[in-house]
This record gives sequence, structure tokens and C-alpha cells, in this order.
Amino acid sequence: MTGNGAMHLAELNVGRLLAPTDDPRVAAFMKALDAVNGIGKRSPGFVWMMEGSGEPGAGNTETKIGGDPQRISNLTVWENVESLEHFVWNTVHRAFYERRAEWFEVLDGMHFVMWWVPAGHRPTLDEALGRLEHLQRHGDGDRAFGWSYLKEAQLWKTHGCNRMAAE
Repeated sequence: MTGNGAMHLAELNVGRLLAPTDDPRVAAFMKALDAVNGIGKRSPGFVWMMEGSGEPGAGNTETKIGGDPQRISNLTVWENVESLEHFVWNTVHRAFYERRAEWFEVLDGMHFVMWWVPAGHRPTLDEALGRLEHLQRHGDGDRAFGWSYLKEAQLWKTHGCNRMAAE
């Protein structure tokens, strides 16, 4: 399946901050959220992003997973694989991705998932977490997958995270 025509690519990335959002240890990450998210929203192929309160510097950090105030998520929809891949690896996002160990715990298991959605669909966090759970239980497939499942995706091969950190 491709991202052309009536299907778009959804992605969920979850993480657990090393400290609360107002802690100096994660201040650089929190300060950069608006800028990085803004670049994403202006990137070619961007479709939609799950939003938080709209408070400056908060991103979507108010949306807690399992009631854990340090477990945060990013849920977006893109026109195609290439658009998402370009944003992740060829914008300032990459610099923050490469610094993730400064701000995030290394999680057991997968914390990143992608799946195809009909154009116009806005996935909920519960839907996205269900896709992540499916990927964890069953591995890559049409319902949920990682970068390696997508033939179109190439940049992750040289820029992707190592096995010591979460993908």
C-alpha cells in the first residue's frame, strides 16, 4: 500500500521524559517544541497533528498516557512516507532526535508505529496506542509497522536510532 490517492500515513511516537515538563533537565526540549512542531506543520506533505492546550512551549505534553505526567506522545498524519521521512531526518527535528537521550528514558519495547489511514481521518490517541500494541504483539504488517516495512523509506537506514535507544 502507498500513501498516494486516498490514503495518508499516520504515525505515533511516545516517550517518557526523564523529569516533569517544568524541570530544568528537560527545559531545552520543552523550549524547542513550538519551533520543531511549527517546522513540521509547514513541511510539504504535512496533514494534521494532535494538539494539546495550545499553551506556548507545551506542545502536546498535556495529553498523558496512562495518567503518567512524564509519558508524552506525538501523533501526526502525512501525505506520504517521503514527507514524514524528510521532516524527521532533513530538518531541525533530526538534531533534537539525536539528543533524545538527554531528555527521555530508554523504553522497553517499541514506542513508534505507523499505519495508513483514509485521507481526512484524524486518528485518536487510543486508536494510535492500539496500533502500537498491535505492532508490539504481531510485528510489522499492514495494520501497524515501522520504517523497515516501508520500501519507500530510505533515510532511516543511515539516520535511524541504534538498538540502545527507542525507535
